[in-house]
Amino acid sequence: MGIEVGGISGLILLVLNVWAIIKVSQSSAVTGNKVLWIVLILILPLVGLILWFFLGPKGNS
Repeated sequence: MGIEVGGISGLILLVLNVWAIIKVSQSSAVTGNKVLWIVLILILPLVGLILWFFLGPKGNS
């Protein structure tokens, strides 16, 4: 069993994940942390996005 997301909610999740990955890549975090966050967001799109929002790297370089 898994979480299936389709239609407009799937599109919104995709857009939010792309936005999160861009923000992670622009953050001032070290490269290793950026890679870990991006992999987490890609492997677990919904959970990764939520975790990144609350715990992820903040700030711009």
